[in-house]
Amino acid sequence: MRLLRSIITLVVIAITIFFFLDKNNVIPREAIDHITLVLDEKKHDVPTKKIPEKIRTDQKLAGDLFHWIGRETDELIEKYGEPERKDRSAYDYEWWVYSNAETKYMQFGVIDNEIKTIFATGTELEIEPFVIGDTYESIDKVLSFSDEVTYNKGLSSYTFQLNDEDVNRRPLAKVTDDLFIQSYFDTFTNRLSSIRILSGDILLQHRPYALQYRGNLPESPDFSEKEWHTIESGMEKQIFDISNVIRQSNEKSLLSWDDTVHEVAYLHSKDMYENNYFSHYGLNGEGLKERLADKDVYYFAAGENIAAQYVDAPAAVEGWLNSEGHREALLSSKYTHLGVGVFRFYYTQNFLTKP
Repeated sequence: MRLLRSIITLVVIAITIFFFLDKNNVIPREAIDHITLVLDEKKHDVPTKKIPEKIRTDQKLAGDLFHWIGRETDELIEKYGEPERKDRSAYDYEWWVYSNAETKYMQFGVIDNEIKTIFATGTELEIEPFVIGDTYESIDKVLSFSDEVTYNKGLSSYTFQLNDEDVNRRPLAKVTDDLFIQSYFDTFTNRLSSIRILSGDILLQHRPYALQYRGNLPESPDFSEKEWHTIESGMEKQIFDISNVIRQSNEKSLLSWDDTVHEVAYLHSKDMYENNYFSHYGLNGEGLKERLADKDVYYFAAGENIAAQYVDAPAAVEGWLNSEGHREALLSSKYTHLGVGVFRFYYTQNFLTKP
């Protein structure tokens, strides 16, 4: 009997240790990118609310885009045809990209022919009862934004903790036990800019918010240099496409891709990564003017946005949209061309006005 009591006691202690002592704080924060003239971001105060104990079942997310998670790529091809391209991501999935370059842009994250996540922006999305451009308040009424969102998988438990800026700019909503929606807002207009739909596993891979958890976290994939080059090239194209769709949504002209300026931007992102700094000026003191001159680029005007440690290309563009100086460059009417360079998770946009 004593032996049995001892065994039971040990089991209880082990369970207690797992559930109460194995709590870790992970706070992956995106580097706040900056521009030569740094201006304060505009903030909107949003009341903090807790997620209800039971997931709401009366949400009327009728839009077709909300119902693709878990479906097969054969259905996707039947609906939209073959993708414009397939971009490898920095995670376990591959992006299937669909875009008309102006009013609709969609990325479907695919693993083993199954759709696991979606990012989309543009004015012609099937996201009823929402549309891009809806107010924060109207979407909050349906999704009930909160500063804490939980995800449970087996015995593991994860709580995503959103600060005020997160709740304002990119709130997270739990729709079902394994379906989440990130709503990206333009905080200067307080309106929906883009949307991301994702499963719990993908959300854990991204870890875009502070996280408290007990259990295990997925390991980051280990890519070769060749694989990273493919990933980076995909992100560059995504940033270019998304930037143009956002410009179109804001009634701005489309930008043209410039290969030489892309190279300038890429080399700056690579230099920042390899030399562990984050600035518009290299360690040699040279800025965009000197970098463009080195490549014999002729222009009337130029501007630059940089970012670091955003989870992917869509998140980086949304970050620029919500920073006053970067937004000015992203939506400027004077620019005609854009070159994008990505190295690992360092992102550079170079804008030009050319003859």
